[in-house]
Amino acid sequence: MAQQIADRRDIDFVLHEQLNVDQFSKSEKYAEFNKKTVDLIVSEARNLAVKEILPTRSEGDEIGCKFENGKVIVPELFRKPYELLCEGEWTAMPEDPDYGGQGMPRSVTMAAAEYFNGANYAFMMYSGLTHGAGKLVEAFGTDEQKRIYLKKMFTGEWGGTMCLTEPDAGSDVGALTTKAVPNGDGTYTITGQKIFISSGDHDLVENIIHPVLARIEGAPAGTKGISLFAVPKIRVNDDGSLGEPNDMSCVGIEEKMGIHGNSTCTLTFGEKGNCIGTLLGEENKGLRAMFLMMNEARLLVGMQGFACATASYMNAVNYAKERIQGRNLLEFMNPDAPGVAIINHPDVRRQLLTMKAYVEGMRSLLYYVAWCEDKADTMDDEKEKEKYHDLIELLIPIAKGYVTDRAFDVCNGGMQVYGGYGYIKEYPQEQLMRDCRITMIYEGTNGIQSMDLLGRKLGMKKGKLVMDLMGEIMAVTGAAKQIDSIKDYAVKLEEALNKLGEVAMHMGKIAMSEKVLTAFAFSYPFMEVCGDVVMAWMLLWRAKIAAEALEKAKKKDIPFYEGQLKSAQYFCNTVLPATLGKMNAILATDGAAIEIDEASFIG
Repeated sequence: MAQQIADRRDIDFVLHEQLNVDQFSKSEKYAEFNKKTVDLIVSEARNLAVKEILPTRSEGDEIGCKFENGKVIVPELFRKPYELLCEGEWTAMPEDPDYGGQGMPRSVTMAAAEYFNGANYAFMMYSGLTHGAGKLVEAFGTDEQKRIYLKKMFTGEWGGTMCLTEPDAGSDVGALTTKAVPNGDGTYTITGQKIFISSGDHDLVENIIHPVLARIEGAPAGTKGISLFAVPKIRVNDDGSLGEPNDMSCVGIEEKMGIHGNSTCTLTFGEKGNCIGTLLGEENKGLRAMFLMMNEARLLVGMQGFACATASYMNAVNYAKERIQGRNLLEFMNPDAPGVAIINHPDVRRQLLTMKAYVEGMRSLLYYVAWCEDKADTMDDEKEKEKYHDLIELLIPIAKGYVTDRAFDVCNGGMQVYGGYGYIKEYPQEQLMRDCRITMIYEGTNGIQSMDLLGRKLGMKKGKLVMDLMGEIMAVTGAAKQIDSIKDYAVKLEEALNKLGEVAMHMGKIAMSEKVLTAFAFSYPFMEVCGDVVMAWMLLWRAKIAAEALEKAKKKDIPFYEGQLKSAQYFCNTVLPATLGKMNAILATDGAAIEIDEASFIG
């Protein structure tokens, strides 16, 4: 059975029927990206993913990266698809063509990214990290830094990373010890060590530019004294040619549960006292600069987790249709009854529908966040621009935290459908599950995402972000209530939304009280219920479109549209009632997690 990556019919539905991305071609910025062009882009991305990247997933996982004589060697079979990725200008799809990008809408890039990451996201991390590092250079670099670095990074000729984490300063970035000493000529000598650096060193490219967080000698303690530096693996001459190796090295790579094809490195800077970097942005504002890029990085992580989930779901559906095992339950007592495909068994159908609903809702959410950026880019009204940027800010913790949690659940379900075969390496499900797991941890653990949602996003602009989001959801519920086939689901979502408003006010209040620790003990459940409501919103929105389309649908499209109604029905009738129960628990805000004595945790 061939491995699957993504559902083209559903991708087209989100792009063209739900988000209407063709609207952006009416703007000067995206004038060339009409529906025909968008469809061509998605088709080309699919071809590259299926023919060139997907064949590297299993073997790349088995071979893994090697660390020999101080050098990191990636699987040899990565080289051809990497060259094709660069030749096709897929490494910086939404960026300025003058710097090697394609200048396409971000919502369209999500479709290509889904195919690429679904094919092998460990491989895609090399170009993904480079793009993120390039965005830092673009946003904060001097004209000279942009001239030297930017095009070579966006085209994939050079690589890039994000160097934050240290052995004793994981999520607590303010505790970092990496130092920067000014040399008097505009450069700095960097000394320190960074760990868990994805794509930190490898042989796919001839140079790697490392954005490194460090503290300038004499700077304030904590996060207020952190600066950001561009530190190349190989020094670059004024004319852009490569000079001498910088005083930095990879001292080891991690053996990991998943993403074996990506090098996770420990990097040492300045062992000989001669690691040279240049300031990227302003002194003592490095963390702020790095976090401006976090929205994009966290959305990418959500996509990585989701890409594993959608591939696992599609594999599971096809397997369930082909795997013959057991009689139909209605014929269970008939010894002569033939065996049936397992998709006929009620519990398997329940598992598949659960996976289907989450996969469809997650796809719509991730694409929607990118679409909000496109909307803001193509608007003149500053208040409307602000609204869409605010929606992105509020939804990012859900797009990263909630999505990767549910993506792992989907991968777990995908393994379960296969039964024992899902647990062995001969089939793709176990690797998808292993690869998915890290997405719940890096770029800020999902617990940190929930704290960001409660501690920062909930109260921003006196709650305006939350009110804007609720307004968007109410617009869908209001329209859906006018359609007989889905009005009951709209009522269920409306009830959950009203309850969520009550929960949000409660959480905001106790987070500002003496019970602040108890409030943050419930930040994760709060993120979960917010995510459930957002999923229901996306599924109801999809169901509304499908219900209207069914009136004049072609025969071949009827099952797809009817499936959208069933996804919304299942989620609103089966998942949302449990969500309301979670909300009641949050409103009770039991203090056991804070009150329990530390000694009580010892068995």
